[in-house]
Amino acid sequence: MAASPLLEAFAACLPGVEPFLAQELEELGYNPANYHPGEGGVGFSSTLEGLYRANLWLRTANRVLLRLGRFQAIQFAELRRKTANLPWEHYLAPGQPVAIRSTCHHSKLYHSGAVSERVLGAIGDRLEHAPEALAFDEEQPTAQLVLVRMDNDECTISLDMSGEPLHRRDYRLAVAKAPLRETVAAAMLYASGWDRRSPLLDPFCGSGVIPIEAALLAARVPPGLQRSFAFMNWPGFHAYSWENLKSKATKKVHAPEGAIFGSDRDAGAVQAAIENAERAGAAQWIQFTQAAVSAIQPPASPGWVVTNPPYGVRISVGNDLRGLYTQFGNVLRNMCPGWHAAYLCNDERLASLTRLAFEKGVSLSNGGIPVKLTRALVQSGRD
Repeated sequence: MAASPLLEAFAACLPGVEPFLAQELEELGYNPANYHPGEGGVGFSSTLEGLYRANLWLRTANRVLLRLGRFQAIQFAELRRKTANLPWEHYLAPGQPVAIRSTCHHSKLYHSGAVSERVLGAIGDRLEHAPEALAFDEEQPTAQLVLVRMDNDECTISLDMSGEPLHRRDYRLAVAKAPLRETVAAAMLYASGWDRRSPLLDPFCGSGVIPIEAALLAARVPPGLQRSFAFMNWPGFHAYSWENLKSKATKKVHAPEGAIFGSDRDAGAVQAAIENAERAGAAQWIQFTQAAVSAIQPPASPGWVVTNPPYGVRISVGNDLRGLYTQFGNVLRNMCPGWHAAYLCNDERLASLTRLAFEKGVSLSNGGIPVKLTRALVQSGRD
């Protein structure tokens, strides 16, 4: 039997997450391509089943794109002809609408709308009928998303495999104030260096995303196990392979080695966290409590504090958070000596009030807000 052909793919992510996405791809057995920090993703190659598996397992990616074609094009007729040569029938079922997004940089074909029109026409040339063109709706993505990029006269055409963004894990129905994206929470866990065996504590847990993502990561639960994907609508979708991948994955699930804790002073947030953990199948692995940061009771053995404290935007505009950050630093030094700490903040002045010995931070984006993941090894006492 001939080996399955390797297909080129691109795992898209938030700028700044690329090193952790590359690490994740390596852990899953892929060979990530070289990437540039800030470019918003990491390339890799795999079989079609391997791309199904990437959608099932990737925690830090926003979506997975199949690179359908790449070629030079300096005229619209050339663009249409070469696009029509691509095997669209493998990926678009009869009657399947499409949403085409085009971007043009430093190219003779510089009008994105005209590029989209030619690509739509070329698909019709190949399939003998032009599909309906719709706007892409991330909430209910009924259309197949087609991404076209013109860069220095090179055209790259990609198909979205994921549909809804991969941060939609289908467990977070209950939401607290200023929720953290699941993909950002997963990136924080990778960036923190958590070993997935030591205790983990989130004292500002909100709706529980960080503890839940930590539990799923440590237990080896695939984040895409409960959701559907755009590739399931492709004519060539191998349902048996997909079900086999999920079956193999569920057999590897095991309870986390280290204890995982989440707390928040807001009773409503804690209740939301408990409900979300139950939907994620992780409630038995996490201990949630209602408590202010000053009242946390971490275990004796050192571990990791990974958290998303209030930092002014959206949550506490107009409130003075200086006392909270000073208190947070005091609590960590007195209650968590020898622990590793990692937390998001968009204000270096606030972060400095913890008086922790910072390591080099990681710049990320949370809900469109530029933030920095601050990391530190907690020393004891108030000095």
